[in-house]
Amino acid sequence: MTRAAAAFPALFVLLWSTGFIAAKFGLPYAPPLTFLLIRFALVAALMTTVVAVVRAPWPSSRREVMHCVLAAWLVHGVYLGGVFVALSRGMAAGTAAMLVGLQPLLTVFLARAWFGERVVARQWAGLALGLVGLWLVVRHRFSLDADPWAFVATGCALLGISVGTLWQKRHAAHVDMRSGAVIQFAACAALYLPLVLVFERDLHVNWTPQFAFAIGWSVVVLSLGAISLLYWLLRHGAAAGVASLFYLVPPVTAVMAYFLFDERLDAVQIAGMAIIVVAVAMARPTAPAPRT
Repeated sequence: MTRAAAAFPALFVLLWSTGFIAAKFGLPYAPPLTFLLIRFALVAALMTTVVAVVRAPWPSSRREVMHCVLAAWLVHGVYLGGVFVALSRGMAAGTAAMLVGLQPLLTVFLARAWFGERVVARQWAGLALGLVGLWLVVRHRFSLDADPWAFVATGCALLGISVGTLWQKRHAAHVDMRSGAVIQFAACAALYLPLVLVFERDLHVNWTPQFAFAIGWSVVVLSLGAISLLYWLLRHGAAAGVASLFYLVPPVTAVMAYFLFDERLDAVQIAGMAIIVVAVAMARPTAPAPRT
């Protein structure tokens, strides 16, 4: 692995952590599904241009295309939709982060059953320790006083990101990421258009500078940058090791919120962040997993 590639896990965590920040900027100005529809459509259009210019190869079979579509509906459609709907229905960001933060454990269970990935005792201990650290980071923002549908949406998001990343690794890892992005985001836009027309009929968007920033950041930094890094990491590492990186997202988001929104950051949270760093180090595999 090159020196630049060695920095990809940290860069992925940094970029992915801005997702809640972008949502906080954008959701006051557009319904959640409409926000995501615009995001998906813009990414698909942008990547279509890129593929045309560089002449990136397309999948060789309809089966590969369908695997890309299913992975996209889970990773982008179900996960992002679930989180955005939960936040729009009043769920605290800390509660959503805690519930979705169960993803590393769920992914490890699924990867062990699906891929036969070996998880040693040190990694299990790291995953459990990560949950402790996660709770310390988000404890003051955790609340069960939310719309029951927000919890349903968050549960769907958890399943979507867990199953979707594994589906991507198993069935769509060899598709060119540029043409794959066109297929995946176009498929998500096609999925969301009827949902928006049914559930958010007015299609009202308040195009403020804040919303333009949020949608631009979501398209370029999150949908192109962070997702590309996630797929690269899945191609080159064990699913359990990649999943453990998600424990780092709430602490990094908390630090960003402290500087951007003057949100609380106390000694217990900082201790939780330190615990998570140790936990992720414990949960990472000691040697590269065989490629599938």
